[in-house]
Amino acid sequence: QVQMVESGGGLVQTGGSLRLSCAASGRIFSINAMGWYRQAPGKQREMVARITSNGSTNYADSVKGRFTISRDNAKNTVYLQMNSLKPEDTAVYYCSADFGPPFYRSWGQGTHVTVSS
Repeated sequence: QVQMVESGGGLVQTGGSLRLSCAASGRIFSINAMGWYRQAPGKQREMVARITSNGSTNYADSVKGRFTISRDNAKNTVYLQMNSLKPEDTAVYYCSADFGPPFYRSWGQGTHVTVSS
């Protein structure tokens, strides 16, 4: 079993910054892609950013230029640096890690990010 533990959420004013971290632990051989997703109240979960094992990244259009995803493979940890935060970034943020084959995805428990106007 793999556990994903997130940290770094909180309350911040518009224009502020936060850094989320997510560490995977347990029976891990290797991790493929890692990512961050978010779910705002009344909305579906959406991809925010993803990073492959070799460091290739992709971002949702809404966060390009403001958020940066990175990972430390030695620590099985993924980060999300969030700058220039907006009220519409308010959501529960979930980290993910893809394993395999056989392919499966593990999720973090979620961390709340609230951006006040």
